[in-house]
Amino acid sequence: MTGISITPYLFFGGRCEEALAFYGKAIGAEIDMLMRYDESPQPAPPGRLQAGFEKKVMHASFRVGDVPLMASDGCDDRTNFGGFQLALSVPSEGAAREAFGALGEGGSVVMPLSETFWSPCFGMLTDRFGVTWMVSVPGAAG
Repeated sequence: MTGISITPYLFFGGRCEEALAFYGKAIGAEIDMLMRYDESPQPAPPGRLQAGFEKKVMHASFRVGDVPLMASDGCDDRTNFGGFQLALSVPSEGAAREAFGALGEGGSVVMPLSETFWSPCFGMLTDRFGVTWMVSVPGAAG
């Protein structure tokens, strides 16, 4: 099918602005658009937003390299990043170490960077927001 695309949409439970700033610093993410709930031309239905979320991020679009992503604070402070991971491919082992270290600040290492049969440098971590990343340098097989 033509004209179809998939874009990851991340919900940060009230920490979206913090996450976007963190990803900007850690891996060069660039914000394309950001709208808060109180800026929306159509207000949220009564009772939909947790109290205090009026100034939170309703929708943001950002890019990491050429890859578009979307994000929001959601409607409350619950966050669950289960069932998926983001795969970050970088051009060199030095870039892998840099990205891994930056994304890992305040997070936890799932698998330290090491050589694998598919990559000269691969590792997994969960960042401070609960998003799990697979950082790798492409191997000969890509």
